Amino acid sequence: MPRIVGVNIPEKKQIEIALTYIYGIGRSLSRKILTEAGIKFDCLASELKTEEINRLKDIIEKKYKIEGGLRREVMMNIKRLRDVGSWRGIRHIKGLPVRGQRTRTNTRSVRGNVRKTVGSGRKAAPDAK
Repeated sequence: MPRIVGVNIPEKKQIEIALTYIYGIGRSLSRKILTEAGIKFDCLASELKTEEINRLKDIIEKKYKIEGGLRREVMMNIKRLRDVGSWRGIRHIKGLPVRGQRTRTNTRSVRGNVRKTVGSGRKAAPDAK
């Protein structure tokens, strides 16, 4: 299993897909890195030579923010929003959707599957004997 930037890359996947296992690298960035390194997209990760792996490591480490550094930056951005007290920061604090999604419905996963719907409001009629 090739190891790039501290992440084990799956051997049996194409290298274009395998690079997306690294936090901060998606499909488009993966393609950009591979063209820069001169590696074919459809090559399997197990078929890479050590020199190609080293080229990938160098390109990724020098040019892109990934894994721990990127996670840290995202957390600092959220912390800044909370400290400033902006609308987005308050939504983060409350654990609600931040980007304008509706909350009347469709936020079950964020709110913890809270079901606040009530029936018709009528009580069942008492049994008459």
